[in-house]
Amino acid sequence: MKRMKKGKGIAVLIAYVVIIALLGYYALGVVRATMKGSDDSLKLGLDLAGGVSITYEVVGDESPSQEDMDDTIMKLQQRIENDLGDDTTTTEAAVYQVGDNRITVEIPGVSDANAMLEELGTPGQIYFIAQTDADGNTNYTYDSTSGGYVLNYDLDTLVENGSVIMTGSDVASANAAYQTNQTTNASEPIVELSLTDEGTEKFATATTAAAAAGQSIGIYYDGEFVSVPTVNSAITDGQCVIEGMSDYDEASDLASYIRIGGLDLELEELQSEVVGAQLGSDALETSFMAAGIGLLVVMVFLMFMYLVPGVVASLALLLYTTIMLGILNAFDITLTLPGIAGIILSIGMAVDANVIIFARIKEELIAGRTVANAMDTGFKKALSAIVDGNITTLIAAAVLGVIGSGTVKGFAITLALGVVISMFTALVITRILMNVFYALGVHDRKFYARMKHADGYKMRKFVEKRKIFFAASALVILAGFFSMGFHAGTGDKALNFSLEFLGGTSTTVTFDQEYTLEEIDSEIVPIVSEVTGDNDIQVQKVDGGESVIFKTKTLDLDQREELNTKLNENFGVEESNITSQNISSTIGSEMRRDSLIAVVVAALFMLLYIWFRFKDIRFASAAIIALIHDVLVVLSVYALARISVGSAFIACMLTVIGYSVNDTIVIFDRIRENLVGLKNQDEASLIEVADRSISQTLSRSISTSFTTAVTVLMLLILGVSSIREFAFPLLVGVLVGTYSSICLATELWFLMKLHIKSRVKTSKKTSKKAKKTK
Repeated sequence: MKRMKKGKGIAVLIAYVVIIALLGYYALGVVRATMKGSDDSLKLGLDLAGGVSITYEVVGDESPSQEDMDDTIMKLQQRIENDLGDDTTTTEAAVYQVGDNRITVEIPGVSDANAMLEELGTPGQIYFIAQTDADGNTNYTYDSTSGGYVLNYDLDTLVENGSVIMTGSDVASANAAYQTNQTTNASEPIVELSLTDEGTEKFATATTAAAAAGQSIGIYYDGEFVSVPTVNSAITDGQCVIEGMSDYDEASDLASYIRIGGLDLELEELQSEVVGAQLGSDALETSFMAAGIGLLVVMVFLMFMYLVPGVVASLALLLYTTIMLGILNAFDITLTLPGIAGIILSIGMAVDANVIIFARIKEELIAGRTVANAMDTGFKKALSAIVDGNITTLIAAAVLGVIGSGTVKGFAITLALGVVISMFTALVITRILMNVFYALGVHDRKFYARMKHADGYKMRKFVEKRKIFFAASALVILAGFFSMGFHAGTGDKALNFSLEFLGGTSTTVTFDQEYTLEEIDSEIVPIVSEVTGDNDIQVQKVDGGESVIFKTKTLDLDQREELNTKLNENFGVEESNITSQNISSTIGSEMRRDSLIAVVVAALFMLLYIWFRFKDIRFASAAIIALIHDVLVVLSVYALARISVGSAFIACMLTVIGYSVNDTIVIFDRIRENLVGLKNQDEASLIEVADRSISQTLSRSISTSFTTAVTVLMLLILGVSSIREFAFPLLVGVLVGTYSSICLATELWFLMKLHIKSRVKTSKKTSKKAKKTK
């Protein structure tokens, strides 16, 4: 590579410092604005900042069935994600049942309830109405005064006489699209409809009659006609196209009306309000503080361990941080607790990429190369491990983002964004800055690596201890399953599921004065916790009022009465100002199923990629088994410590998956390199290769684990109780991910390699003997 001259190096360094200063000033402004809750702040989720809560009630006197309520909740969640999902705000929305006939929608990052109500629309029924009834009477006519179509009869009459040919429940899907005009070849916006089997049959009959008479079919929603298309021909296959849209927005709106009109129940707004953060008032402040201190500790560690390259990595990490904050703010990406997990993981990967590069440079220096040549060769040799590790994580993020929903999708977005930025800072910025320092005259080898061993590493024996490692892992996992079985057998839950998974009781209390979130956390929450016997309490303060919502585990009648008594004794709250209702889980069966499918598919794609890149299924199989091990160990920690299992549990597991595979790939990349030219691949040779590969990458594994763990540890030390419940298993996941990569994945690969090779040899020998016998 052509070397940079000193003058250019000075100019580049000055320019970089100026850019960092400007971006840093902007990033600090974003942090300050976020802390104050001003307009220029980051968009935060319900857990960190609150949002809008809208409660709907089912129209009608009869109580709806649970199946209808579940279906309506699922469709409403899909409606929010599909139609309002321009960013991660609506992927983090919560939809859950309240009581027997109410549904609450909570959307983060929104401060105007009326605007959100208008955008969301009124979830109700949509009707497809024939132009004339069976007797030839016109069901609707055009009103020149209002400029639209109006009904000539009320809806009940039209339903009774059969003029309502179908409703929204007969529509399987509705999407805006473009089609090419056969005459002009111009692209025209349309709405594509797919009908259910029952809807297909109804529509075929209605459109056959309408097409023969040259009539239209009106689409009626929320008290008005949203479209009155003429039927050109009979539609018998259940696939329909609505034309005549003025632009794509009109087509998108119509498709949205049809989708939300397909809810199983008709809903009406009962109340809407702005609510506060679920994790408490201090969660955001302590998270920022933990991130800042963690970042500072990581930078000091890098500079101490890697000298000049450590300084370079620290400067690149500063750029990563400012770019990440800038993009989160610029694109209004909602930041939640799972999102923070994704960022923590990507920071670890950003440091990891730099450490891999520096380790390679150190090896080249030990081999006797000049600093300049060592830098060039080091970057080239580090490239495959960095690319493979990051692409594997990106594959997981992509699958989780496409298939997953809710917190899974939010995690995937921040993780993918972080990985891309970290690759850029490590492969581009770090290289430029390394050349800058070299151009400035930093040529002495002692500034680029600490030479403790002649080979750059101390040879350690891991493979021979594999039985100890396997036994230790099995013991922890079995202990976790024993704990789950014991609790399940005694009538308790196998895991300590939070109200996000199981549902619970929502208690709305109207006090005689307005309390701050700090006062609620310190004075009222302990009393609620005393009654419930549980610390899993979500608090939401209604903006601009004296009402506070407490979400707890399900309370029986005695507990509700005890809570009412204590609130009256301590705060003078009358029983008439306390209302309690059971609520369903916010993480429904649909989200749990989507999350599980997303994780399985992500693991499958990672396996295929590792197989493709390493040309050996044994590498891929060992990596996936190690990944499953990490998940099971963290699950055991949740079971043994009885940590609350909620949305943070999903984020924690996803982080472990991303971290574990990336860590393993770095060691496998070194094994692949060390196998080149090894002709005699017997047991002793394979053990030597495995041990040498682990030893060569051990410093990197420990450094990456330390830098990632430090950030999580700061959350554990400084965070509020809900943050600590998330940070502890995440810390365990980071440590166990490093352990499995060093002590399990390579040993599993060795056993597979040895077993398959031994079997092939035996097969060949048997074949030769058979030939001689003949």
